[in-house]
Amino acid sequence: MARVFFYHGAPDRIQAACAWIADHPAPEAKLLVYVPDPQLADRLDRQLWIQPPNGFLPHCRAGSPLADETPIILADWIDPARATPRLLNLSDEIPTGFASFDELVEIISTDDSVRLPARERFKFYRERGYDLINKDVSGGF
Repeated sequence: MARVFFYHGAPDRIQAACAWIADHPAPEAKLLVYVPDPQLADRLDRQLWIQPPNGFLPHCRAGSPLADETPIILADWIDPARATPRLLNLSDEIPTGFASFDELVEIISTDDSVRLPARERFKFYRERGYDLINKDVSGGF
């Protein structure tokens, strides 16, 4: 059963996602980032090129020919048959097939448009008995 991490209180969801990705590298164990909003995906893609300032986080889009050999995949859909050990959800919905991952990471900003749907997802996971880990990241990771 997937462990679900809720990192809440982030001033900026994309900045927090980049910080989390930088702190949790995925060299052997790939990371799938579910980001169906094209504007958020573009913003995340740009940020991953410049954050951390002294390094590069190798990533690509799911449809890239390099996806099989790249540790961080940005996707607007989830194929449970190609599940990675970890899934970072940057959508406001319960990701399809999330249970096929070992870990599901939710990064929640203080913006009500992100925070309120996250409460519903938290309730969904809790009611189904998932192991929930909460951390306030308002001061960083």
